[in-house]
Amino acid sequence: MLTTKKNAGQYGGNESRCRGAHFQRAAAGFSAAFFIALAVNAVPSRVLAQEAQVTAAGGESRAHASTQESKESPRPNIAFFDGADPPVDLLQAFDAVVLDPSRGFDPAAHPLPHTLWLARTDTANAGTQVLPYVESLWQKGYRGFLLDTPAAVEAFDAIHAAHPEARLIIGGSHPLQAARPHAGAAGGLRAGAAGGLRASAAGGLYAVVGGSLVKGGASADNASTDNASAGTTDQPPTLAEARAFTEQTGVPVISIDYCQRTDRACARDTAAKALAAGVLPYATDPARDIVGIGAIEVLPRKVLVVQDRDPKANLDITPGVDYVSTPLNYLGYDVEFADFNAPLPRDVTPDRYAGVVVWITGNSVPNPVQWERWLGARIADHVKVAVFGHFGFDAANDMGPQLDLLPVAGRPAGALSVVVRDPMMGFEVDPRADPRDLAGLRAGAKSRPLLRLSAGDGVVFDQAAITPWGGFTLDPYAVYTLDAISQDRWAINPMAFLKDALRLSPMPSPNVTTENGRRLFMSHVDGDGFASRTEFPGPDFSGEALYERIFTKYKVPMTLSVIEGEVGPAGLHPDISPRLEQIARKMFALPYVEIGSHTYSHPFRWDWLDLVTGKRIDNGESDDGFSLNIPGYKFNIDREITGTIDYINSRLAPPGKRTMVLQWPGDCQPPGVIVRKVYAAHVYNINGGDTIITKSAPSWTNIAPIGVEKGTGPDSFQLYAPNQDENVYTNDWLGPFYGFTRVLETFDMTDRPYRFKPIDVYYHMYSGTKIASLRALDQIFAAVLKQPVLPVHITDYARKALDWRTFAVAREVDGSGWRVRGNGEVRELRWPQTQAPDLATATGVTGYSDGPDGTYVHIDGGSARFAFEPVGTQSGTDAGPRALPYIAEANGFVRNFRRTANGMTFDFGGYYEPFVRIANGARCTASVAGRAVAARRDGAFLRFDTPGVAGETVDYQPVSVTCGN
Repeated sequence: MLTTKKNAGQYGGNESRCRGAHFQRAAAGFSAAFFIALAVNAVPSRVLAQEAQVTAAGGESRAHASTQESKESPRPNIAFFDGADPPVDLLQAFDAVVLDPSRGFDPAAHPLPHTLWLARTDTANAGTQVLPYVESLWQKGYRGFLLDTPAAVEAFDAIHAAHPEARLIIGGSHPLQAARPHAGAAGGLRAGAAGGLRASAAGGLYAVVGGSLVKGGASADNASTDNASAGTTDQPPTLAEARAFTEQTGVPVISIDYCQRTDRACARDTAAKALAAGVLPYATDPARDIVGIGAIEVLPRKVLVVQDRDPKANLDITPGVDYVSTPLNYLGYDVEFADFNAPLPRDVTPDRYAGVVVWITGNSVPNPVQWERWLGARIADHVKVAVFGHFGFDAANDMGPQLDLLPVAGRPAGALSVVVRDPMMGFEVDPRADPRDLAGLRAGAKSRPLLRLSAGDGVVFDQAAITPWGGFTLDPYAVYTLDAISQDRWAINPMAFLKDALRLSPMPSPNVTTENGRRLFMSHVDGDGFASRTEFPGPDFSGEALYERIFTKYKVPMTLSVIEGEVGPAGLHPDISPRLEQIARKMFALPYVEIGSHTYSHPFRWDWLDLVTGKRIDNGESDDGFSLNIPGYKFNIDREITGTIDYINSRLAPPGKRTMVLQWPGDCQPPGVIVRKVYAAHVYNINGGDTIITKSAPSWTNIAPIGVEKGTGPDSFQLYAPNQDENVYTNDWLGPFYGFTRVLETFDMTDRPYRFKPIDVYYHMYSGTKIASLRALDQIFAAVLKQPVLPVHITDYARKALDWRTFAVAREVDGSGWRVRGNGEVRELRWPQTQAPDLATATGVTGYSDGPDGTYVHIDGGSARFAFEPVGTQSGTDAGPRALPYIAEANGFVRNFRRTANGMTFDFGGYYEPFVRIANGARCTASVAGRAVAARRDGAFLRFDTPGVAGETVDYQPVSVTCGN
C-alpha cells in the first residue's frame, strides 16, 4: 500500500499533464485544448435509448425536444437537395427538405424534431408503379413526396388516402393546372407543430413547384436547367399566375431559381425578389447540391482551420485548437481541422463554411505551389480567409494582384515606427517592432491596414490588414510568447480580427454556458487518490472525508469517479479494497450523484498508443511512466473502458444507476480511436483543455475551447472540462493546498466581460486528504452557490455541447427576423447587442435577460422564430400592450412552454432550489400542479419557488401563470 504522500503525489505529478500543453509551450510554442462532434441529434441513438428519462409530470424525456404550438405561418420553408450526403445540420433549419432518394440517404437514421424528409418521385425507379414505390420510400422514413411526373400526379389521391399526414408537392408540366383539383379552398394550409404548414383535410396539398419564376428558367450563366430534375415546366407559370393561385387556394407556389454554386449574393438577391413577388423562393445551383436560400438563409457555423502541424504532434497542442478555436466558439462557430499531412478538402463552399482560418508557423509549407492554388480557389469561391503567422509562400510576389498585396523589397535601415495602428492591435501585448520580423509586403488600395510600420524613409510595411478576401496578421502580431514567464499573449484582438476578416455578421448564437439567464454550474471529481489516507483525525480515506464534508453537505448535481485499479480487488490495494468499495458504493448511492469512470490503470501518456489499433507501443519505457503499475496487468484499452464500466455497474452502482461518463486521465489527449471506443461504450467523455486564466496569467490563450474533434464522424468529439482542476492551482499538488480557491478568479474572468465558460468545480479525490484542500472546496462551493447559477450534471452540459455543434441559425431574407433549430438541448441564445426579442410575434421564446455580453434569449423545444425590437425600443417592463409577461430568470428547466390568452403554461423542474422569475408579472398569479403557490413580488417581477429534486433526473411539474388585464 502506498503511503499518503506518495499515493496522492503520484497522481498530482502525472495528472498535471492534463494541462501539460502549457508546460510544453517553451519547447513547442503551443497549448492544449479540445473539441467534440456528433450528428445533428447530438447524441447517438444508442445513448439516447439508454438514457430516456420519463418523468411523472407529463412523461417527457429530457433527451428529446418538447413540442410547442406555433403561431400561424404564411408559408413553409422548403429546401431541395439532390446531392449525396445532405448537410443535415444546416438543412434542419427548413420545415421540409426534398431529396433524391436514389442518392442513398437514410432518413430513418436522421430523424429531426422539426424537419421532414420528402422524396422526389420523378426518377426512373418509380416508373408507372408509383404506389409501391411511394410505399417503399415511406417505410424508409420519408414523410412526403414531390410528384412531378404525370403518373405520380395521377396517384395523388391514392397516396393521400394511404398516408393522410404526408406532405405532397406537385411539380412537373403545368403544375398549377395539375394542382388545382387537390388544393381545396383558400386557406388550405394550417400551422403545424413543426413550425411549418400542414396539409389541410381539403386535398392534402403542401405546395406547388412552379419552376423558375424569377429568372424565367435561366440557370447560372451558361449552365442549363434540367426541367425534369428541377421540377419545372417548359412554360412555367408567370409570377402573377402563381400569386393568384396562392391567393385563391392558400397553397404556396415555389420558384426554384439558379445561380452559380458559390454566388451567395446572387442567390440572396433572387430569393428576395421571389419573396417580394409573393411566391415561395428557393435559389440554389443547377446541380442542387448546396444549401440554397429560400425565405430563410441558413448561416454556416463551421470554420475550417488549416495549419502546418507536425505529423508527430498531437492535435490538442496546435495553434488551431489552442488559440483560434476559443474565440470562434465564443462567436458561435464550430471548428474543423485540416493540415498539410493529407490532401486539403476541396468542397469548401460559402453555404457550408463561414470561412477558412490559416495558421502557419513556418515560412513555407511542403508544396507551396499546390497550397497557393488551393487558397486561391477558396478565395475565388467567395470564402473569406483569415491568415495568422505566415502565408506559407511569397504572397506579395506570387499572388499579389489576387490578394491586393504589393511586394516591398529590402529591409529598413533605421528604427521602425508605427504609421497606422488599429485599436484591435496590441490587445494583450504590444510586441516591439523588429526589422528582422518584417514581411516584405504592403496592402493595396482595396485593403485596410491594421498595423503599418515605417523606418521614416517613406517605405511602409503592413503586418496586419483587412483585405477584400479576408485579412492577415503576421508573426509576431498574432500570439506573442513572453519567454521570461513562459506565457502567451494575444497581440491582436482575435474576436475583432476574425469578425472583420471573415465578415461575420451578428447572429443569435447557441450558447452552452447559460440556460434561462443563469450560468450553468456543474462539478466532477476524478478518482485519483481515492485510496489515500487522510492526514487528520476522523475519516480514514480521502473518499470518506469528501463524503462527509463535501458530497453530503452540498446536495447539488455532481459526477464522481473511481479508478478500478486503485479501488478494485484485483488492483493495487487488495487488502483495503473492501473498505474502498464500501465508500464508493455509498457515494454512488447519493441520488444527486452521476457515476463516472476514471479508467482501470489511469494511463498518463496517451501518445504511447497506436493511433489505429489503440494498443500500447513498446517504446522501451517502463510501466510506471505509462500508467499505474498494477501487478500482473497488461494494458488493454477495452479493459480500461468497457471493462471498468462493467466493474462499476456490477459492483459499485446501486440498482437503477449506471456509469454515465468516462473522465480522461493523464495528459487527457487521447487519439481518435480511443474517443470512438468511449462513444461505442454508450457513455459521454470529458476532461482536458487548458482553461487556467487567472490574474497572474490573464490571457485569452489560457481559455480552452468547448472541445476538439479527433478525426471525422459523429463519435470522435472530445469534450473539454470547462476549467481545470486543483492540481493546477496547487503547484502540482506540492502546495499551497488551499490554492484551489484561486479558481474563483478563473470563474470570474471567464464570465465578465465575456461569458466564455460555465462553472465547473473540478477536482480529485486526493483533495480529501488535507484540511486546507477541504476548506478550499468548502469555500468554493459556498461562493459559487451565492452566484446566479443553474446547477446541472456534466451529462446535461455534454448534451448541450453536442447539440451546439449542429445547431442551425437562419435569418429571414426580408430582414424580418431569425429562425433557429436544434434538438432541444441548447435552450439559450446569445445576441451580442442589447435589443430584446419582440415577444408579441415570437414563437418558441420563453423570455430573455440581460447578460454580461449581450441579451440572452431563452428558447423551448429547440425551435424558435423571433425578431429583435429596433434599437432604442424596450419591451422589458414597459407598460402597454407589448409588455407581455415572460420568464426573465429560472433556476431550473422549462419545457412545453405555451402562451395563453392571459398568461402562460409550462412544465418546470430543477435539481437545486428551483424558482421562476416572471417579468411584467405584477398582475400575475401562479399555480403548480393545479395548486396556487406563494409568490414574491418585486416591482414588476413575480417570483415563485418549487420543490427541488436531488437526483439524476428532473421531476417536472405543470405550471400555470395567469395575469390580469
